[in-house]
Amino acid sequence: MGEKVEAGGCDLSDRQIYRRKLQQCLAGLGRLLSEKRFDRPRNLMGLEIELNLAGSDGLPRMMNADVLDRIASQDFQTELGMFNLEVNIVPHRLGGRVFDQLAEELRTGLGYAHRKAVEAGSGIVMIGILPTLAQQDLVFANLSDVDRYTLLNNQIVAARGEDFQLDIDGVERLTCTSTSIAPEAACTSVQLHLQVTPARFADVWNAAQAVAAVQVAVGANAPFLFGRELWRESRPPLFQQATDTRPPELQAQGVRPRTWFGERWVDSAYELFEENLRFFPALLPICDDEDPLRVLDDGGVPSLQELTLHNGTVYRWNRPVYGVVDGVPHLRVENRVLPAGPTVTDVIANTAFYYGLVRALAEEARPVWSRLPFALAAENFDTACRHGIDAELQWPRPGRAGGVTQVPAVKLVRDELLPLAAAGLDAWNIEPADRDFYLSVIEERCRRRVNGASWQADTYHRALEAGLERDAALAAMTRRYCELMHQGDPVHTWPVGFPGSRA
Repeated sequence: MGEKVEAGGCDLSDRQIYRRKLQQCLAGLGRLLSEKRFDRPRNLMGLEIELNLAGSDGLPRMMNADVLDRIASQDFQTELGMFNLEVNIVPHRLGGRVFDQLAEELRTGLGYAHRKAVEAGSGIVMIGILPTLAQQDLVFANLSDVDRYTLLNNQIVAARGEDFQLDIDGVERLTCTSTSIAPEAACTSVQLHLQVTPARFADVWNAAQAVAAVQVAVGANAPFLFGRELWRESRPPLFQQATDTRPPELQAQGVRPRTWFGERWVDSAYELFEENLRFFPALLPICDDEDPLRVLDDGGVPSLQELTLHNGTVYRWNRPVYGVVDGVPHLRVENRVLPAGPTVTDVIANTAFYYGLVRALAEEARPVWSRLPFALAAENFDTACRHGIDAELQWPRPGRAGGVTQVPAVKLVRDELLPLAAAGLDAWNIEPADRDFYLSVIEERCRRRVNGASWQADTYHRALEAGLERDAALAAMTRRYCELMHQGDPVHTWPVGFPGSRA
């Protein structure tokens, strides 16, 4: 979605032309795959983090344009809401001290951005959903002043044909409506990219799908929206409902939502791109002048702009990505499961756990996806979003007995998945000291049953017990969260409550 897109209408002929162009792009992708034109293995990973802007009072600030002008770095970009930013870390090769290097780059970059935001009367917050967001903050007028967001909003609204219905039933229930996709802006995430060869793509994607629930369980950090305590990770239901082009009748027919876990394990990247064309109408039918098949005939590499643009409007939690760098095409798995925060250490611990675990699972002789029905992987994801660190997941029994059993996520992680993640990091040639430090953060979260979501909820309830009203308690909790976030110690070490009071 980073392409320059001009706001404007799209007529029927645009859609017909775009559909034909998408089919040409898909055929081009098929040829690139069959001709083995893709980049060799390079062990490259990338990291993006979506951020919030909030003032010293803990409330959102609609000022990303001002803050970005002050930051003046191409590493930071706009996101959907005026209270959002995104930071992009340049690709790194997995190996050695890469995780400590990433942590240092993030601390330096976020520290600088925070200082610039403070100059403007705001500050940087890494969190899955900013707890102090109110419904009146998430309206069309507070979308970033960028053409592609306006056009995307207009196209999704037109496709739906009526207001968006938000209905999330968790610890409490939230029901409300929105006339725009602005509530999506509340969802701030970490996106992890891994460049893979076509031959390895399916194994890595399937492994990522299998562990998505585990990532959420240990990393949940979004329990509040519009003053209500909902799921421990409320981003997935919010994202799905805020971008849902289906009116109730199409939902009842089983039409797939654009925010989608998927419905099956796959054998190739091509299958996912083909599904995206087959199941989802174009939202941004904008064509460029490239003829991808002619480019291939002439020995070149097509950019497949229409395919990549369409792919960016299908919000899979693990998304296939096609890219071209220095004239050479490549494939990536983009993992979009994790919320932002709480600290840089927590983000890098989540990152190390993911890359290690996916590497190990993708190389198993009896892969987990051959033993776990896809429907249970999807059910696990839903369960982990609802219950976070306290989730109980369905997982294949160890050994040769076969079958699936229910196991607490924390036990599964400590007994089975952390050793696998360590072996995967060894396969990436990660420095043992880094491997042990970052995986110990995950282990301690599981041992103490604490993550960002549980800390937020516990601290909020302490504030209520101390006599604060709901909005004041959320604001106080958010201010304390920001204070501890900037101190930088991982969330499992954070004291619950507030210094100097019973709360």
